[in-house]
Amino acid sequence: MKKFALIVAGGVGQRMGAEVPKQFIRIAGKPILIWTIERFTAFDKDINIALVLPESQFDYWREIALEFNLNKDIVLAKGGETRFQSVKSGLNHIPDEGIVFIHDGVRPLVSAETLDNCYRMAFEKGNALPVAPVVESLRQVDGDQSKHVDRSRYRLVQTPQTFKISIIKQAYQQDELPFFTDDASVCEANGVPIHLVDGNAENLKITRPTDLVVAKALLM
Repeated sequence: MKKFALIVAGGVGQRMGAEVPKQFIRIAGKPILIWTIERFTAFDKDINIALVLPESQFDYWREIALEFNLNKDIVLAKGGETRFQSVKSGLNHIPDEGIVFIHDGVRPLVSAETLDNCYRMAFEKGNALPVAPVVESLRQVDGDQSKHVDRSRYRLVQTPQTFKISIIKQAYQQDELPFFTDDASVCEANGVPIHLVDGNAENLKITRPTDLVVAKALLM
């Protein structure tokens, strides 16, 4: 089944405190977004890529693509005010059939094994959500009270959240709701059960300066 990667990179890097949007911060001379794209092209050289960016960043992206001699056609889609709107915009730029990996542009450490896990599960059951176990203790907070909860019952959610395209496109016809924090929540609200697969522990989302330090150590 044909594969598509929908890479969402709409951040402006406010928490990072950087002069450029976080997806364009360089590690070993290469923007984070390029590291991320290369994970997918290494996994499948024939994968089709759509990149969601704020329209104001299109020209900057084209300069970077030229700098790194990207010989693969990458479709640009205009990002929205929210992640929901950005993903919906990106989905409009890919066909109705196949498997789509919806991935954060600032997760450059996703492994080939995670991508394979996602693809196989989505091919078989229609969707796949990569997760990792919680390794720290958790407490549930209610006002000024809190209580211990069993961490074995929880998982940390990663991307790429992976779907048969027809299923996720139908889910994104819903009106946006506040609890739609990821694609799985959108799909689940449309009555579709979500299937978990193993992610990889180092598949972090680069959001803060400390994340950048960790990513540099793992990529270099």
